[in-house]
Amino acid sequence: MHNLVSIITPSFNSSGFLNKTIESVINQSYSDWELIIVDDASSDDSCLIVNNFIQIDQRIKLIKLEKNSGAAVARNTGIEAANGRFIAFLDSDDTWLPEKLFEQVNFMLNNDYALTYTQYHQVDEDGNLLNNLNFPLKVNYHELLKTCVIGCLTAMYDTNIIGKVYFPLIRKRQDFALWLKILKIVPYAYCLPLDLAGYTVRKDSISANKLKAAQYNWYLYRNIEKLNVFKSIYYFSHYAIRGIIRSKFKALSKVLKL
Repeated sequence: MHNLVSIITPSFNSSGFLNKTIESVINQSYSDWELIIVDDASSDDSCLIVNNFIQIDQRIKLIKLEKNSGAAVARNTGIEAANGRFIAFLDSDDTWLPEKLFEQVNFMLNNDYALTYTQYHQVDEDGNLLNNLNFPLKVNYHELLKTCVIGCLTAMYDTNIIGKVYFPLIRKRQDFALWLKILKIVPYAYCLPLDLAGYTVRKDSISANKLKAAQYNWYLYRNIEKLNVFKSIYYFSHYAIRGIIRSKFKALSKVLKL
């Protein structure tokens, strides 16, 4: 399977979302994939749900971690077990549109790209549309430091070009850190300008807590990327300003809808 896509899905107590996530993979028009679900010591029925799907489709695999270790460890465990040329990521509460893999694999093969991402939309926990998100057509290391425009649910990299690259072992923002890591190997990540995925905004997610998200960003600048204080302030200011503009735009949109 020369162009096999290994899809890495960390899961922790995701029984309320897993069915839709897995079904969105099974419904892909591109069939050359394996779905590696790494259960991070769930206490709900997540593993039972996955095992039921395994009985239907043997491309789905389950790895159980003995203790809760966080998304970085779970994702790295999946990468280690992956057999595919391409590594893609899909969290256990997100979904893909049916053409996602077909469009993105061809985009990468036709252009010889090592790291790509796509546009996506946000939904609430009931599946109601919140926002359509659009991103720049390409981004380099320094541009990405200003704000992470690569959604983990849309990212894919080619191991034929850069080998297997693993997440830094931090509890949060490890996806942002991985893209930066890859962009030290290749000059650009490229965007396929199609909306091909749905991101679920959960009330208990880190994205719901802007202060914590900002703290994790600062930690990444200083402790993972080893930027000095002045560079950290420079990039953090871009991150903060963009966040303020986005919040004001959302508020204005709500008013206009009224």
